[in-house]
Amino acid sequence: MNQTFTDQAETWCRLAEQRAAQYFASLYEQVKVKSYVPVLTEDIRVWKKDHIPPFSLVSFLSGRKRKPDSRDYSRYIQWLRYTGKLDDYLDRSISYIYLRDLGQALDSPATQKKVHKLIGDIKNQLMDSAKADGGDQPDYISWAGLYRWAQKEGIETAAIWLIAKLKNVSTRIPKEMNAEQAQRKLLKIILGVILHVDDDMDDKTPPDERSRRLDEAIRLGYSYGLTYPFIDDLLDSGILTDLEKEQFTGMIRNALLTGTVPELGEWSENNRILLEFVHAELRDAFQSIQAYQRPEALSTFYEQSYVFFHSQELDRIKDLSCESYTNEELYIPIILKSSSSRLIVRSVLSADADEGFDNRTFYYGIYNQLADDFADMFDDRKDGAVTPYTYYLKYRDRRPDLINPYELYWTVISHLIHNVYRSDAKTREVILDRAINGLKRCKERLGAEKYNELMNIFASGDPEFNRLIQTMVSKADDVDFFDKLLRDQVVAVLQNNQKEKEAFSATVASVRDQINSFLHISKPHGTPGMGEALIDAANYSLEGSGKRIRPILTWVMGVNEYGLKAKEIIPLLKSLEYMHTASLIFDDLPSQDNASTRRGRPTLHQVHNIATAELTGLYLIQKATQEQTSLDCFPAKSVLALIRYSAEKTEEMCMGQAMDLQARGKALTLEQLNRICFYKTGIAFEAALVMPAILAEVPAAEIDALKKFAYHAGIAFQIKDDLLDAEGNVEVLGKPAGKDIENNNSTFVTILGQDGAGREMWEHYCLAMESLKEVPRNTAFLKHLLTYIVGRDH
Repeated sequence: MNQTFTDQAETWCRLAEQRAAQYFASLYEQVKVKSYVPVLTEDIRVWKKDHIPPFSLVSFLSGRKRKPDSRDYSRYIQWLRYTGKLDDYLDRSISYIYLRDLGQALDSPATQKKVHKLIGDIKNQLMDSAKADGGDQPDYISWAGLYRWAQKEGIETAAIWLIAKLKNVSTRIPKEMNAEQAQRKLLKIILGVILHVDDDMDDKTPPDERSRRLDEAIRLGYSYGLTYPFIDDLLDSGILTDLEKEQFTGMIRNALLTGTVPELGEWSENNRILLEFVHAELRDAFQSIQAYQRPEALSTFYEQSYVFFHSQELDRIKDLSCESYTNEELYIPIILKSSSSRLIVRSVLSADADEGFDNRTFYYGIYNQLADDFADMFDDRKDGAVTPYTYYLKYRDRRPDLINPYELYWTVISHLIHNVYRSDAKTREVILDRAINGLKRCKERLGAEKYNELMNIFASGDPEFNRLIQTMVSKADDVDFFDKLLRDQVVAVLQNNQKEKEAFSATVASVRDQINSFLHISKPHGTPGMGEALIDAANYSLEGSGKRIRPILTWVMGVNEYGLKAKEIIPLLKSLEYMHTASLIFDDLPSQDNASTRRGRPTLHQVHNIATAELTGLYLIQKATQEQTSLDCFPAKSVLALIRYSAEKTEEMCMGQAMDLQARGKALTLEQLNRICFYKTGIAFEAALVMPAILAEVPAAEIDALKKFAYHAGIAFQIKDDLLDAEGNVEVLGKPAGKDIENNNSTFVTILGQDGAGREMWEHYCLAMESLKEVPRNTAFLKHLLTYIVGRDH
């Protein structure tokens, strides 16, 4: 590497380390004399008045017993509202975010104004979410919630881009990494960047500028946040060999020093596919950050990013078996990485900051890092990671010179409250709330016995102060935080979504195999030759690699939700697939779409001839009706209603195809296209849901909700088809791409453009998701089906 770049890097690191060393020396002096003890003892004496209320038998027997577990998101928010605690809860939570993430001083009137505004916005969101859905998952922790927020801000395109990016990342995270935590970190960084941008604007910011800046924030947040799963977590995971780690870190270092991402180079076959993706994403992310930077801010970004990466590396290469690390070697890197990680965000955004921002952010970082390391202590020790806590646990008896990190933690708290934030009462309140809450969560997670053992190790230096702290841990109330609640909820949602997704995929595969096993049409004895040829043609069309979405949907709803017996609805499943296959045969004819391939194979009229294809389609429609008449395990009235419904839907599908043909070469309105689309596609989804509901004799209101879902899901499906037709290829799609343009058809893409079609698809996705709130069943399968529809690549 060029010597100039190397010298520049050494200068950056030397200056940063000098500043960190001065800060550490100041803290070290305070630790040695335990100056934090009398100061914080007085702070806690004042603080506890608002957190340990006088004993009341009534409150003990009623209110306390009714308090739900804070991990039960929905019930806990409702409890906070009911008890009148929600305002204070949000106040300390949002104040903490302004303190930690935004580097603000809480004694600033301007900051307080922003805090109160954000509290109001979040309360409104919580209320809207509670009204809309009584379930455990809040609306805004969902793709639909994200898109609805983006609509309000006029940044739908950025939201669609982000959803696609996050989906791609989630599928690429190796099993050796914690996928949920990696995604959570990425989402947290994106939200943090959005908060920085929002903090930089006010009510006077023009709407267009606000939309532009929030759009940038989403893209920059993703670009910066990507470094956590694909640099930090990847290097910590053990996936890469030592040689690959060296090569990978060298590539990152080179990019930060030169401003150019090097080529990937040679890698082992085991990790090459992963690293090709990571390299491409990080390269694009790096270039995006560069493109959004003001020229005068670019050097600051490089400097802070390099210091952050360098300090991470200093920690990463430490070996827990080494007994000779000094206190400076243990603490200076974490001062650097904890402060620079937040300074980078401001740099990435080229955002303005008040005069004390850099100092507050620099001094604050180690507090958060020590809290995080305390919480992760046992996981870190298991992984052999060197942190102040794991190192002290191992060497405290042999190294009396080692600083007790728990005592340093309280020293930092005292220093922040009184030396950095000028003894501000609100800051004291928030920081002590957070500290006690952290210990409460640790005690709950470890259990009282193990927690007390831990305290005997770390808090033995001043028993009286520790007794005070443990009294607060046991008795103090109203110290929990919304971001912790949200974090737990996000992780739970991600984990649950993954389980549901796996169950969805397993169900689809299993039911598809079952359906494929009985779709084949047998030839009765004595069938004439032409009849055999017709059956062969029908089986050819049925044997293609169809997704079988419609009969699968019918099976899941019929068997899992309505309690119908799988064997008894086989005729219904057959009829749905026969009808769908017939519609595809007619669609592919030269007089209609004139398609050459379907389901990865030549279309029926290409293999035989047009007449055979037409007759096969008619034959399958009749077979579908015949199958429906054999549903003899159900009341005749229900079967008759089902056949009548099926005939009506077949009629409507024919009308839809006729409208589609009549519209060829004509410019359609969106309303006309929606109508045609529903008749051609949405009706089939509706039938798959409504027909088993008819057999199960479910209430009319539920059937109406299912119809609403099917309407929007069907249109979303068609829009995705149009988008794939515009951008896909025959190998992936299983049919020719670009047929709509070739046939001069009006599609959602030709009417709205690709961006507009994407927005329309997500609008129908949201409407379909919202309609499921009216269905009194487990709708997890339908939700994942809808997500599959908009996320599929064929």
